[in-house]
This record gives sequence, structure tokens and C-alpha cells, in this order.
Amino acid sequence: MAASTEEVISNKQVLLKDYVTGFPKESDMQLTAATTKLKLPEGSKGVLVKNLYLSCDPYIRNRMTKREPGASFMDSFKPGSPIVGYGVAKVLESGDPKFKQGDFIWGITGWEEYSVITATESLFKIQHTDVPLSYYTGILGMPGMTAYAGFYEVCNPKKGETVFVSAASGAVGQLVGQFAKSLGCYVVGSAGSKEKVDLLKNKFGFDKAFNYKEEPDLDAALKRYFPEGIDIYFENVGGKMLDAVLQNMRLHGRIAVCGMVSQYNLDQAEGCHNLMYLIIKQIRMQGFGVSSYYHLYGKFLEMVLPAIKEGKITYVEDVVEGLESAPAALIGLFAGRNVGKQVVVVSRE
Repeated sequence: MAASTEEVISNKQVLLKDYVTGFPKESDMQLTAATTKLKLPEGSKGVLVKNLYLSCDPYIRNRMTKREPGASFMDSFKPGSPIVGYGVAKVLESGDPKFKQGDFIWGITGWEEYSVITATESLFKIQHTDVPLSYYTGILGMPGMTAYAGFYEVCNPKKGETVFVSAASGAVGQLVGQFAKSLGCYVVGSAGSKEKVDLLKNKFGFDKAFNYKEEPDLDAALKRYFPEGIDIYFENVGGKMLDAVLQNMRLHGRIAVCGMVSQYNLDQAEGCHNLMYLIIKQIRMQGFGVSSYYHLYGKFLEMVLPAIKEGKITYVEDVVEGLESAPAALIGLFAGRNVGKQVVVVSRE
């Protein structure tokens, strides 16, 4: 449909009802039907888009909590407004010369059928459409760049090193493991079910994997899989897992802190008891945000696109249909229900 019309249409949205404390619930969000004009406001430099795929990511939980402005690099959501996150969309009208009608883009958009995006500097035009568009919510989007930046830029890996990845079957972890294997590293991943552990070993090519829920002593488990210690830890979990890892790091080990999903729903975060090992073993532990590395996106695509097309990298998505499925899909991340990258299909065009 041409965006030059001023037709008023229904626009389903997922709103945040109010700020969340503790474990989030589907009822913290509300599906509503607003109306919108398929027309950019006069003089707008933004883009009007039809949203196709939305990305469910653990960091969204942090934005559902009320924080003081500036307390985080991403501000809290505003209750009564649509949730926003990464997604793939089709441009219906553009006031930005970098985009034109019919372009596909990925970046930050609303959890709704149609969005006007004013912060166009955060959008990426999709140049390669010979792979599934949904991949730009994952392997070719923010999670893929997160894995690339965290592993290659933060961890500075070397062939033959030992690598441990927590939450290894998720959107980021499954890629970190494959990047590490392609470099000739020994790679072990942890996950929360037998199905996910099998996936790590049989589909993603991890050397070993274990179900952390079946390990009463995480320190003993890590000593079993890494008898000579861990060179690189890609941290997605925090809490007891981080404490156990610190004891098992090798001298001059590196830890890329990507997330701490075990802590997001706690009113009082767990303490970490083994930080002394940072000194004893001269470990470098660094938190990072993917937005600081988007200047490397072209270099990333040059590496990953051929690997996808040649079957050298495997990627698993967990896809649900319809915007109305988004709240349950997001909550499922924290219960471990998803297997692979959680994607919500809003429209297939």
C-alpha cells in the first residue's frame, strides 16, 4: 500500500502497564488496538515502517524497571507506551534520504504493527535479502554483533584456548561457541535442559556441554570440564555461575560480561564472593554494550554471511506468530522456555 495516502488504520500495540518489580508477568503488558495514519507527520525526518519481526531479548526486562535518568545506558520504558526493541521492518515512507519506500531495515522499533521511527541514525538498511529476514533480529543483527564484539574484540581469543559460554543455546551464546570452534578453541557450554545440551553438542559443535540444573556443585563441574582452567568466559548469567568460574580461570584469563540473566528479576542482587581471583590470576573482566561496536558491522557481515551460505555457521530460531504472542514469548526467556533465538512474527509482509 502506498504510504502517501492518509488512510487511518488499526495499529495493534503491546504496552507496558506499569513498572515491574521481581519476575515479570504477561499481565504487566497489555495488547491494545490504537489507530494510526499511514503518513509521516509533515516535515518529519523519520521513517514510517511496517514491522515484520520483533526480537525478544533479556535486556528488555531491565527497561521495565524504573531507574533514574542516566542510571543506565538505556532509559526505562514509559508506562502506557509501546515496548520498544530490536526488529525488522519495511519502510512505507521516509523523510530520511538514507532510506526509501520499500527498503527493509533493522534496528530499534516499537512492539506494534506500524511505527514512526525518528531516531533513524540507529537503523541499518538491509542490503542482503538472500537470507531469511528474521536473521536480522539475531545472527545478522544485534545478537550476532554482540557475539562478535564480545568474543573477538573484548576477549582477544587465540587458537587452542579454552572457552566457556553460559546460557550457550541462546541467541548470543550459540554464535560465540561456533566462533570459538572456528578459531580452534576447546569450547564448553552450559544450558538448562537436556534438549539444549544436545543442541550444543550435536548442532552447534561444542566440544562438551552440561545442564547446570543437574550440577549441585558448579565448581566441581567446571573442574571436570576444564581440568587446566578457563582462558575465556563469555558471561550471560552471573550469580553462582560467575562465582564458580572465577575460581577456575587461568592466569591472564578474560571475561566478557554480556549479561547476567539470573539477576534481572531479583529485588536484591546476589553478591559475588570470589572477586579476589581477579587479582590472584590477573583476570581482565569487562562489561560491554554492543552499540559501541556497530562501526564494525560491515566487517562482521563479511565474515558471517559467507559462513551462513556455506553452512559453516548454524543458527536456531524459536518463532512465535502474532503480536499477541509477544508478552508470553518475552516472559518465556526467563523460564528457559525458548530454544534458540526468540522471534515474534508480526507480519510476513
